[in-house]
Amino acid sequence: MATNESGSRGPVETAMYEKLATLLQPSQLTITNESHLHRHHAAMRAQGGGNGETHFAVQIISDVFQGVAPLQRHRMIYSALSAELAQGLHALSLETRTPEEAQRLAAGHAK
Repeated sequence: MATNESGSRGPVETAMYEKLATLLQPSQLTITNESHLHRHHAAMRAQGGGNGETHFAVQIISDVFQGVAPLQRHRMIYSALSAELAQGLHALSLETRTPEEAQRLAAGHAK
């Protein structure tokens, strides 16, 4: 089951969510719009602050990542979101894990 912690999504975030959920069938998918943190950057000022959907943090846990190197995982995501990137999506912060990797990370933090 995919989850998203934000209340309302804009059109870019909605498209991202739908594409990634379809492609990766994640057990967890969290997309956080961080655009407001970057409005002061020169590139965003030149666009009048952007459209409010330019910078996102994405955390994904998916079995699809099993045996796939981190760089390839990121390439999969960038490829899936190529239309959004061409239309103004400026930056993604990605955390991609298999369920086993997420479990190991959680166990390490519990100690």
